[in-house]
Amino acid sequence: MDLRIFTEPQQGATYDTLLTVARATEDLGFDAFFRSDHYLRMGAVDGLPGPTDAWITLAGLARETKRIRLGTLMTAGTFRLPGVLAIQVAQVDQMSGGRIELGLGAGWFEEEHKAYGIPFPKEKIGRLEEQLAIVTGLWATETGKTFDFHGQFYDLTDSPALPKPAQAKVPVLIGGHGATRTPRLAGQYADEFNMPFASIEDTERQFGRVRAAAEAAGRGADALTYSNALVACVGKDDAEVARRAAVIGRQVDELKANGLAGSPAEVVEKIGRYAEAGAQRIYLQILDLDDLDHLELISSQVQSQLA
Repeated sequence: MDLRIFTEPQQGATYDTLLTVARATEDLGFDAFFRSDHYLRMGAVDGLPGPTDAWITLAGLARETKRIRLGTLMTAGTFRLPGVLAIQVAQVDQMSGGRIELGLGAGWFEEEHKAYGIPFPKEKIGRLEEQLAIVTGLWATETGKTFDFHGQFYDLTDSPALPKPAQAKVPVLIGGHGATRTPRLAGQYADEFNMPFASIEDTERQFGRVRAAAEAAGRGADALTYSNALVACVGKDDAEVARRAAVIGRQVDELKANGLAGSPAEVVEKIGRYAEAGAQRIYLQILDLDDLDHLELISSQVQSQLA
C-alpha cells in the first residue's frame, strides 16, 4: 500500500511551507507529494497569504526534491488550454527527471472562476474528454511528426507535439463519483483511478464500474492503479487526535466516520478495509501543514505497518 501526502494550499500556504512539507514527505519515506489546484480558499479560513499555482509550485519542487513523485489532485480543466497544459507538464517532468503525474479533472468550484475571471463553461465533461485526448495524443506523437485534433471545443492543426516528457508515459489520474461518464473516461485514458473522500462501500462500487469500463475499452481492469483520497488525523492518544481535529476545525467522530482518524492502530485497520475494497494507494489529505510531527507519526507508526 503506497501512502502519498496530499495538500490543499488554497487554504493558506506559501511556497516555502509547501517545500518544507515536500521535503518531509521525501525524508520520511512517503511515496509522493500531491497538491490541489485551486485559487480560492474554502470554508472559514482566511487563505492568507493567498493562492499558489499548482504547476509553478511543482516546477519548483521538481528542482528541490530528488525521489518523490509529484502531481495534482486534480488539475482543473477549466484553468488551462490542453495544448499549453501538455507543454507545462512535459517541461516540469523534464525538470524533475521523470517524476510527474497528471491528475486532470473537469473543474467544479464556480466561485473561484468568478473571483479570478476564469470562464466556467456549462459543458465540462465533454471538454475534459477532449483535453485528455489532446494531452495524451500530443505526448504520444512520434518526434518529427505532427498532431491534429478537430473537436467540438478544441482545434489543433499541424502541432509539432513538443516538448516530450522525460518519462515514456506520464501517468494520468482521473477520479470522481460519477457513475457513467467518469468510469468511461478512466477506462479509456487513466493510469490511475482515484476515489476521493468516499466510504468503503462507495469505493468498492465505483472501482467495480471503472474495472468494467477498462475491460470494455480493451485494456483490462488491472491496467489501472486504484486509489483513495482521505483526510488524515492521527494521534498517539485520544487527546492528540482531538487536538489535531480542533486545529483543522473538524470533529473526531466525523473524521473517524469519513476519513482516517484515531490511533495508528485504528488507521491501519481502516486502511486495510479500503485495501479489501480494492485500494492500492492512499492519498492522505493533510490540512495542518505546520504539524510535521503528524507526518512523522504516520510514517513511523502507520506506514511502517503497511510496508
